[in-house]
Amino acid sequence: MQHMRVRLSVTLCTLWLGLFFLASPASDVWAAASDDAFVAGYATAVLERDFNVRAPSLRVKEGLITVTAEDLAGADREEVLRRLSSIRGVLRVVVRNAETESADTVSEIALQPPAADRGPGEVGPTSGPLPVGWLPEGHLFRPLLADPRWPHFSASYNYHINDKTVRSVGAVSFGETIPLYRTDAPIAGQVELGLQAGVFAIFDLETKSRDLLNADYFVAALAAYRMGGVSALARLFHQSSHLGDEYLLRTRVERVNLSYEGVDLKLSYDFPYGFRLYGGGRVLFDQEPSDLKPWATQGGVEFRSPQTFWGGRIRPVAALDVQNHQENDWRADLSVRAGMQFESLRVLGRNLQLLVRYFNGYSPDGQFYKQKIEYIGLGVHFNF
Repeated sequence: MQHMRVRLSVTLCTLWLGLFFLASPASDVWAAASDDAFVAGYATAVLERDFNVRAPSLRVKEGLITVTAEDLAGADREEVLRRLSSIRGVLRVVVRNAETESADTVSEIALQPPAADRGPGEVGPTSGPLPVGWLPEGHLFRPLLADPRWPHFSASYNYHINDKTVRSVGAVSFGETIPLYRTDAPIAGQVELGLQAGVFAIFDLETKSRDLLNADYFVAALAAYRMGGVSALARLFHQSSHLGDEYLLRTRVERVNLSYEGVDLKLSYDFPYGFRLYGGGRVLFDQEPSDLKPWATQGGVEFRSPQTFWGGRIRPVAALDVQNHQENDWRADLSVRAGMQFESLRVLGRNLQLLVRYFNGYSPDGQFYKQKIEYIGLGVHFNF
């Protein structure tokens, strides 16, 4: 036990030192420069493709786009502002007069941060639309931060409480949500079609070879809708589960051939001041074992602070997710996560989050779905 505590302390210290560096001003400069270069290229492409406008005066600095009125001559300025402001990472657009270098205050005031990058307290019925077309920027349905099976990139350490089989567990996930096509919908809404895929794996850190315990594979076709603060997500998905070879050889347990298809639907509403409420349900079909009961419900609440700290680098976040499965007599599976989102470090439009984790319920790891577990942990996550 003492050895495990020392190892945990070293791991936590390493994580904190690394994240302190990532949130430092040097990291902030690197992240801002990377985002600004992406925004400049994307904005230039939008102007040339959608408005047949070449704008050599276009500049981007820390999310602020500046362009001269002369370069936009002949284009619908209001539509240009709307399209540029919807680019992920853009905080403001200023149209300047080339001769006086003064800002066009009308254009500047008419602009709001885009829906994909506003603080949660600002998301509501007035949120602006996202870009439309093939492979568009942004997502209509935001990730569920405490959902143990939301596909994204993460790495976590979990300590299992009163568990006779494992104590120190490493959990990793690799996944992404890819919007393929988005278009405007009736009643000032938008709809998108896309794909979602993920791999979720856990490892026993107290074995010599860090045995793989379980790996779940998830893939889904999705449809999402948003109108202001209301959003919805429907998925047709497949999931299969596999035990690790080392674990099988060591324990000689009997493997469960767990595989199923399913359909789920989630509805979400963004409240003021950073709060979000969501709920939905799921039904399985073509499941193996064939007697696996199909129905489940899910609900939760999230908080993304409208306020940031440490010079705008850190945003507090917290989330609660509750799932009830017919297979487990509708007993609640509780997942809680809370921590910090590092606004200064973004990779491919994703923010780094450092989250404390707590779970109590039946295991979300497929091969162990009949086992009740409880753990606390610490993880790093990349979420949009």
